[in-house]
Amino acid sequence: MNTAGQKHVLVMVNPKSGLWWSFDMMRRAIDEAWDNPETDLCYQFCQNAEDGVNKAVRAVARGVETVLVVGGDGTISTIGRALLDTGVCLGAVPAGSGNGFARHFGIPLSPDKAVRALATARVQRIDVGMIDETPFFVTCSMAWDAAIVKSFAKSPVRGIVPYVLAGVHELFEYEPQDIWVALDGRPERRLPSPMVFTIANLSQYGGGARIAPRARADDGCLELVVALRQDVPKLIARVHRLFDGSADTIPELISERFKSMTIRRERAAPIQIDGELVDAGRDLRVRVVPAALNVLVP
Repeated sequence: MNTAGQKHVLVMVNPKSGLWWSFDMMRRAIDEAWDNPETDLCYQFCQNAEDGVNKAVRAVARGVETVLVVGGDGTISTIGRALLDTGVCLGAVPAGSGNGFARHFGIPLSPDKAVRALATARVQRIDVGMIDETPFFVTCSMAWDAAIVKSFAKSPVRGIVPYVLAGVHELFEYEPQDIWVALDGRPERRLPSPMVFTIANLSQYGGGARIAPRARADDGCLELVVALRQDVPKLIARVHRLFDGSADTIPELISERFKSMTIRRERAAPIQIDGELVDAGRDLRVRVVPAALNVLVP
C-alpha cells in the first residue's frame, strides 16, 4: 500500500538489452532525476518475458504509479501490456536496437538523457493495437517487412545501408502469399502477394525508419501500409524516404486508416509484433483500443 503523499516508481531493466554497458551511468542519472524524499524508487530485472510480466503485475497490485522500462521495443511492449487500463504510467528508456517507441515520442536515445527527460515529462494517454488478443504499441507486420525487421534487428549498424541489405537478404528467402482484408466492416478484398503489410499504431519500424509518418498515438485509429510484390524494386530505390519522414510520398506504399480489420491468409506464418517474431494462424482480427495506456512523453 502507498503511504500518503509518497510516489512509488519501479525501474524494470532488461539485462540482455544492447546498451547494458551504460547501466551504471543510467542508474546515476535515474537516482539524480527521480530519487527524492517524496519518491520510493526501486529496481528490478526481468530475466525473460514471463518474469517481466509477473513483476509488472505485482507492481501494479502494490500501488506503483510509474514503471520505467529499460530495454528495446519488445521489452517495452511486454511490460506495457501489464499496465493497460490500470492508470499506471509507462516511461520508456530506450536500450534496444530499433527503439521505435522512443523515437516516435522524441525520447532521447541515450538512456541517461532519456531518464532525465522523462523525469519532467507530461502524461499522454495513447491507443493500443490488438491483433487477436495480443496488444501491440508500435507496429505489427506479416510479409517481407516482417522478415526485414528480423534481419535489421541483428545488424550492429543503424541507417539506410543495413536496412537495404536486410531487405535484399530476405527478398530471396521470403515466400509471398495472397492476403484478404476487410476494413471497418467493408467488403473483403484480395491483396495479391503483398511484400509490405504493416499495421502501424505509431510511425516507426525502428532504427529511424518511419513506415507510417502520419500515424498518431491518440487518434483512435491504426494505419495499414501495403506494397505489392511487383512494386518492390521501385520501393527499394526509394527506401531512403523511410528515414527522412516522407514515406507517405512513396507511390508504391498504399496507406489506409481503420479501427478494425479482419485478415485471411493462404497459410499460417510468423508475424512481427513490436520487433518480435511470433507464430500466427491464417485468420487474424485487428482492432484499436483507444486511450488504453498512460505514457510519459517529453
